[in-house]
Amino acid sequence: MPKLLTFLSFSLLIISSVNADEMRPTGDLGVVIEREAHSVLIVNTTQKAQLARIEDLGDLSHASVVFSRDERFAYVFGRDGGLTKIDLLDDGVSNRIIQGGNSIGGAISQDGSVIAVSNYSPPGVKLFSADTLELLADIPASYGDNQLSKTVGLVDAPNHRFVVSLFDAGEIWVIDVNDIKNPKIEKFKHIGKQPYDAMISANGRYYIAGLFAEKGLALLDLWHPENGVKRVLENYGKDDEQLPIYKMPHFEGWAMTSDYVFVPAIGRHEVLVVDNRTWQLVKTIPVLGQPVFVMARPDGRQIWVNFALPSNDKVQIIDASSLSVTNTLNPGKAVLHFEFTPRGENVWVAVRDDNQVIVYDTATLSEIARLPADKPNGIFFSARAHKIGM
Repeated sequence: MPKLLTFLSFSLLIISSVNADEMRPTGDLGVVIEREAHSVLIVNTTQKAQLARIEDLGDLSHASVVFSRDERFAYVFGRDGGLTKIDLLDDGVSNRIIQGGNSIGGAISQDGSVIAVSNYSPPGVKLFSADTLELLADIPASYGDNQLSKTVGLVDAPNHRFVVSLFDAGEIWVIDVNDIKNPKIEKFKHIGKQPYDAMISANGRYYIAGLFAEKGLALLDLWHPENGVKRVLENYGKDDEQLPIYKMPHFEGWAMTSDYVFVPAIGRHEVLVVDNRTWQLVKTIPVLGQPVFVMARPDGRQIWVNFALPSNDKVQIIDASSLSVTNTLNPGKAVLHFEFTPRGENVWVAVRDDNQVIVYDTATLSEIARLPADKPNGIFFSARAHKIGM
């Protein structure tokens, strides 16, 4: 009997070792959007390696990704209305539907059961089962006299809610999906002209929408929605000459640290520093171009900034302590996006026109790896599954 037990233990050890080698940890994965190739790369962030390519995913312009709470599935929102559920363990498409004609991102609910998609066409928000992609609710973005508005800035929020901005209507809607068969909508009107994108703070308290047709931001405190929407930074740049806008900044990348929010200034060579308690402008930081993404390392010490043309071959790093630019990097032609590893030791940078993803050590700012990619655009890591608004 002891010999038999020894043999069985040895056999189990061998099997366990084999399985361990073959296992793929979902928390260590991510996807890279290859927009022009209509494909997505599955990558391992520790190995800094490409694992698979998923093809034929349609128009991936401005594509974004959210993850299931177990980090196994990536939901890719295409510009052509495509909603694709990718299995990161099986390297394949679990399900794919065309739910609209022109879409601009989406979100996943607090409990991971509902996928929401923001649409230009048909204007509104659609809700789907995260499991089957079955349509659960269709919410037209109607306002005024039977008018319809494009929807933007869709995020998830605590208490099983989604928040979205209506570009044409100048409204913010809070959509409660606790009863998915009968979603409840709280509407905040007259928030400002043409909200074009939005973000939510990491704790889910503040929803902030940028305004395209007038100065300032629209701020909604989700802890106290009864106070309505507050306008902030209304006077910033009010009397300044209007400059050409080469690319609109993306709000998802706004950096919020313990004390400040770092905001890309529209059409200007500045990053705005806003006190996140008083919502007053603290400082403007000069940068070398029009900022697009302004993103914080997870510990909040570094703020990484990329730019529109003609400065889109560079990245600048702001020190959150001194509130000044400390370093400038030259990754290559057309830096479009970056993503920090969960604890911030590395940052992955998409360099579209060089067909490369470059990985930097954020402490030394040295390049430590390169991955070939076909016109890489967005980079999204599965750790987003456990972050509000991501």
